[in-house]
Amino acid sequence: MISRRGRLLIVSLLALLFIAPALGMPAGPPWENNGNLVVETGCSCHGGGSPSNNVVVSISGIPRSYDTGQSYDFTISLQDATNSDGGFMLWDYNSGTLTPGDGSQTVTEEPGALSQSASGNDWIVTWTAPAEDVGTIAFQLVGNAVNGDGLPNEEDHWNVLSFSISAPDTTTNDDEDGLALRTISVGDYDSLFVADIDPEELEAERQQHIADQYFENGNLFYWTTLSVLLIAAVFQGEFYERKFGGGPPHLDRSLAMPQGIQRGIVSIVLTALFAYMIREGFAYGYPLVVGMLALWAIFGVYRTIVQARAEKKYTDLI
Repeated sequence: MISRRGRLLIVSLLALLFIAPALGMPAGPPWENNGNLVVETGCSCHGGGSPSNNVVVSISGIPRSYDTGQSYDFTISLQDATNSDGGFMLWDYNSGTLTPGDGSQTVTEEPGALSQSASGNDWIVTWTAPAEDVGTIAFQLVGNAVNGDGLPNEEDHWNVLSFSISAPDTTTNDDEDGLALRTISVGDYDSLFVADIDPEELEAERQQHIADQYFENGNLFYWTTLSVLLIAAVFQGEFYERKFGGGPPHLDRSLAMPQGIQRGIVSIVLTALFAYMIREGFAYGYPLVVGMLALWAIFGVYRTIVQARAEKKYTDLI
């Protein structure tokens, strides 16, 4: 039977195998994408990499000019004709203080910014103006309406809204006419009204979407299954070698040292590359392949150590 230590090693390796798809869908968008701030340049991995007027991103409760130390409740909304849920990111370049509400959170990489903590289309956050006059304050808001399939694709729509709040006492807020607070938006409201579609055409589009998703996910499922089979084969070989083959063959230390160093360097490089791909949000397949190669290199280091410690046996004596 496989020892308790062996079973723990198997579970750990399988966990590493599936970590790429799991980390590919964290709550909230990444702060940076390919060196650019997502809040400024948008979600380039969605919607073909370009902003779309199909999604209307709006924010209400915005004063024309702020009062120092005053708190304001902002309502962030997303509207899209086909996608009902999504996410956002809001930043004031740390001029004031943004406080999350239900369904939102501070961004780990930039605590002064906010993003969603759960997908939706309506969030209320609080902004507190600075304690002193710092002039006009610029804001960046990006919203992403997704189709809910868990994958970035052209059916996801995003848009970027830039706006500002003027310095104190530089504008006239007419409270009587309800003009003290504004709603600012970007996008095409006409796109929200979709014409009636023939049921047969709608079904054909649905079937085409299913086929496209099956094709896109096919490679991920194939490589994941193949990786599991390869890991199982390696552990099966180890098990039978130890149980029936007398253990791994001896490897002289003069050969084991350079071999172990080479495999160790490869393991470190591949592990670092795997971590980089996860952090930058690469498509699942790429970190999966690199992760498998890293595991293979780590296993090579393990084999080198085991063989160097194995007892030398003379099997060619009469």
